[in-house]
Amino acid sequence: MHATATKTSARIIPIEPRSAASTTTARKFEVKCASCNVRELCLPEGLTPQDVASFEEVVYTRKRVKRGETLFAAGSNFGAVYAIRSGFFKVSVVDGEGREQVTGFSMGGELLGMDGIGSGTYSATATALEDAEVCVLPFARLEDLAASVRAFRRSLHIVLSREIVRDHGVMMLLGSMRAEERLAAFLLNLAKRFTRRGYSPSEFHLRMTREEIGSYLGLKLETVSRLFSRFQDNGLISVQQKYVRILNSDGLEAMLSTVH
Repeated sequence: MHATATKTSARIIPIEPRSAASTTTARKFEVKCASCNVRELCLPEGLTPQDVASFEEVVYTRKRVKRGETLFAAGSNFGAVYAIRSGFFKVSVVDGEGREQVTGFSMGGELLGMDGIGSGTYSATATALEDAEVCVLPFARLEDLAASVRAFRRSLHIVLSREIVRDHGVMMLLGSMRAEERLAAFLLNLAKRFTRRGYSPSEFHLRMTREEIGSYLGLKLETVSRLFSRFQDNGLISVQQKYVRILNSDGLEAMLSTVH
């Protein structure tokens, strides 16, 4: 699944209820967080059924975003946070010379758009790396819910804290790790995130290109390709195009044991 550089806006396609009703009229999809397969990643533990019902009222609708399309663009007005229901996104900015810098990758159960809270505009562009679906969470409604539901308020604080920690992690990747350590950390992080979503901890498809990985890790495309080959030759991973199988996670972890 190759990501494209198309700079088109995401088409908003309301999902129709599964009934025999006419499909010519767009209607708001009835969002049921209680039955969502990634609800435990979006919602805090300990919420009562009433609390969950209140959160469902916050979810405005869903959007489908086609591969290569943008969910939101850097500089656009902030109004909502997006919970990824399915699919994979890259988050990127463009520097003064017009070059794209990938700042992160997000998958199902994670939130996008939190960077716009402080400034009122999104600081980066979110682009779908595969066909995706997101739940739209108007931030004003989130704030109202956080004011009335203590558990949700704490969850919102945790999410904000997680974003700060993630930014620090990227800074460490770019500032203190050698090239092979950066790629090892990247693969191990992906494996942990897939595991949390109930997928295999050792086998997954990379939705991003080698070039996008290099942009994120601060490495040249040739370096990323060479490292994948070296990891495979050393028996750490098996690679077939975008399919990756981790053969020796302890070996990858050992690369990071000397990182200070």
